[in-house]
Amino acid sequence: MAELTSRRGGRIAVLKPQVFAWVQDYGVYAAVLTLLLFNVLFTPHFLDAANFRTQLVQVTPVVIVSLGMALVIGTQGIDLSVGSVMALAAALTVLYLGYGWLPAVVVAVIGGAVAGLAGGALVAYVGVQPIVATLALLVGVRGLANVLVPQLVEFRNPGLIALGSSSVAGIPVIVLIAAALTVIVLFVVRRTTFGRQVVAIGGNRSASELSGLPVKRVLLTVYVLSGLLAALAGVLATARLQASDPTSLGLFIELSAITAVVVGGTPLTGGRIRVLSTVMGALLMQLLAATLIKHNLPQSWTQMVQAVIILAAVYATRKRGTR
Repeated sequence: MAELTSRRGGRIAVLKPQVFAWVQDYGVYAAVLTLLLFNVLFTPHFLDAANFRTQLVQVTPVVIVSLGMALVIGTQGIDLSVGSVMALAAALTVLYLGYGWLPAVVVAVIGGAVAGLAGGALVAYVGVQPIVATLALLVGVRGLANVLVPQLVEFRNPGLIALGSSSVAGIPVIVLIAAALTVIVLFVVRRTTFGRQVVAIGGNRSASELSGLPVKRVLLTVYVLSGLLAALAGVLATARLQASDPTSLGLFIELSAITAVVVGGTPLTGGRIRVLSTVMGALLMQLLAATLIKHNLPQSWTQMVQAVIILAAVYATRKRGTR
């Protein structure tokens, strides 16, 4: 009996790491499929095309911001300024809209990249902790955006409105842009030297420095990309809303982005970036919120369920990291 118990315990000990690995690799996909099946069976009009379009459009800013956040977290960093960068991009867009919608978008994206440059310089060259550097930017950049545009400003520029509301073959343009950015970031992470350097620095920064990798330059670039993507998300959100609202645009989106990245299986300890799973993590959070709302459950339930999912994801990635 003792031998059987020992064998059983040995099998369980062997299976536990495999279970955690499976959860980290495919758990978010299984959760999305489960929620989809639940909604197909129990949520009226879930399969309507308009509903799918709404869900995809609403999750687009989170997906774009999460792509940059995944790169930052891959280096063991964090970027809390992304929501404020979105607000700054919204303010710059309406300020320069008189020169045409395309120049306004370019200025807004450059503004986001500059904000990311400031955060990256503080982290890479000054040695400030990422959470402190980007927290300072969160406050400062939001304040700057509110100074530039103190109140909500509506606009009627046809080009910018088309960017936020037009479709190609029934698919919203902003969704296509998010999909294209996902492919680009996936290619960068998996196929480029820069992507391998990001993962290597996140895995072991000291060893990367000793091996001659341009650690500071890579860190700076990662934060610039995060700011650039956040600014683009801000422009698209502004175009969709047909109004610039720096006071509320992007509020708490940094939490949604971090959640998507962690739930997608990218560990907060860095050294690993899961791009497609990050997108699925964002979809999971959007689908979960929509499901609870459609079944008349209060917003507080969404927050509590999200908290449980985050803790489970962090636990799963921690277990894998200790193997």
